[in-house]
Order: sequence, then structure tokens, then C-alpha cells
Amino acid sequence: MKLFITVLGLVFVLEAIPYVLFPEAMQRWLAQISLLPPAALRMAGLFALGLGVLLCYLTQRTDLIP
Repeated sequence: MKLFITVLGLVFVLEAIPYVLFPEAMQRWLAQISLLPPAALRMAGLFALGLGVLLCYLTQRTDLIP
């Protein structure tokens, strides 16, 4: 549980960095994202989800990443 909370905290830190360093650019980027069709957002989300699951699997279940 301690590791899970640490990882969750790290996710919050990494998610906040662009908003702290480049708030105006993030506003422009989010405005552009709002113009994308839902299908494109869904595909991007599925890709990120798949990549995250693959990275977790590779680091925990294989010796590919030491």
C-alpha cells in the first residue's frame, strides 16, 4: 500500500509540472484538445492505457528491463 500511495503521489507531481511551468501553453493546448472528436480522444486514451499496462508488465514480470 505504501508503494501504491508513493506512485500515486508521483503521478500527481508529474501531471502538475506542465501546469506550473507553462500555464498559458497548457490553456492553448487544452483548447485545441477540446476541438478533437471524441473518437480521437478515445484512441489516444486507449493507446496511453495500453502503453502503461505494457510498461508495468515489462518491469514487473520480465527481465527485459533490469
